[in-house]
Formats: sequence, C-alpha cells, structure tokens
Amino acid sequence: GYDYLIQGMGGLMSVTGEPDDKPGGGPQRAGVALADVMSGMYAALGILAALRHRDATGVGQHLDIGMLDVQVAVLVNQSMNFLTTGKAPQRMGNGHPNIVPYQYFPASDGQFILAVGNDGQFRRAMQVLGLSAESADPRFATIALRVANRDVLLALMTERTRARSVDDWVAAMEAVDVPCGPINTIDRVFADPQVKARGMQMSLPHKRAGDVPSVANPMRFSETPIRYESGPPLLGQHTREVLRDVLGASDADIAAWIEQGLVKETP
Repeated sequence: GYDYLIQGMGGLMSVTGEPDDKPGGGPQRAGVALADVMSGMYAALGILAALRHRDATGVGQHLDIGMLDVQVAVLVNQSMNFLTTGKAPQRMGNGHPNIVPYQYFPASDGQFILAVGNDGQFRRAMQVLGLSAESADPRFATIALRVANRDVLLALMTERTRARSVDDWVAAMEAVDVPCGPINTIDRVFADPQVKARGMQMSLPHKRAGDVPSVANPMRFSETPIRYESGPPLLGQHTREVLRDVLGASDADIAAWIEQGLVKETP
C-alpha cells in the first residue's frame, strides 16, 4: 500500500488542513509518511506481544496488520467524536475540535503554539497576553464555552500575539507553566538545546563515505543501551556473516555460492 492513499482512505486527510472556504483550504496529507511509520510501529509491538506469548506458551502465531486498519486506529479522538455523535469531524486547520485555545498563533517574527488544556492555564495565558479582564468573560469560563465562542476568543488573542517575538512569548508562557513552544524549521530542530542534550543527531561510520549523519533512536535503555556500530550497509556487505553466523553455512559453501553467482559479497 501507498502511504498517501492510506491517509486519504483512512480519513486522516479529511481532518487535516484548512476548511474549504479558507485560503489554502482542502484536504492535506501529513508532512511525513505517517501511515507507513505507524504500521511499522504496530508491527513491532505485535511481534513483541507474540514473542511474549510464545515464551509463555511455546506456541507461535501469525500476525496480520493492515495499513488501512492502522490508519483507522490512529484517528483516536477524531474517530471517537464521530462514533459518539454520528457527525463526521471537519477540517479545522491547526485548531482542535474539543479544546480552545489549542493551536498556533502569529508572532512578530513567526508562529508559536499554545496548548491550553485547562481553565487555570487559560487564565494564566490570558494574563500574559494582557487580557486578564477578558478571561473573566462568561463566554470563556469553561473549555466547552471557549469552543462555542472560538472565533471571538481567537480574534482577541491574535491581536495581542502579533506584538512580540516567538522567543518572548515562549519564555513568558513557560514562566507561568502554560504549555507553549515554537514551530521550528528542521534546521532549528537540530539546533534546539533539548534535541542536542538528548543526542538526537549523530554520525555513523560508512565503509566508503566515512562518517555519515544520522538520527539517533529515541529509546533510552538503562540496562541495555543501544549501540551504533555501522552506517547503512553496502549491497552484499554482510553476506558472509549472515550465511555463516545466522544460517550456519560453511566457508567453503559460501565461497562456492559466490563463485557461482548465487549470492553477492561486497569486499
């Protein structure tokens, strides 16, 4: 299956992008191959569960995972919104169907995200924006009311957010424990102090290209740390190791197979 098709068939594109009546409106695919990646993640999780069952019972099993099934499964809150109300969710751009404010806002030099998940965070965010009086407006008293009065509230907030820089807003919001962050370009991602501190950029030795840049595994194991020993292999680079160490072939057999052209080895 093709990721793009699955994103469309599985409903993700119907809830991704601006509404049709907005500039740039229309369905959008995710910026990465999300269906491909999540299918691999579910497959890995399923394999681990099957291995656990085998270890406990001695019985193996067949694992069936479909990309479309995975895409439907990761609709999460959007699928439940439909299943509980009978109403198909619509595209809302960067807005959230059930929480306001929970989207990006324009600053003087870019955009930043506010993820205001409760009433306390809302009051503190409005105070930082200089909108303390407006935060007491009955129309904005609860999350449900803020959803109902989304357009009015967002207009008030956007008028204020344009006045200062992204860094200013992020620092001010973080100082009062309001979830907030920049929208980084990829180059800024790898310059981010947290990304650097976690060692997410790394280099791997390559047989012909020297050290090649790569991205680290995000998992950190306390007892069995991940080892990075080689870069992407050349075609046939590990033929001998696989045939000998995994399949138990003798050196003589391997040499004969290489001579006959049955397998390839890259020196």
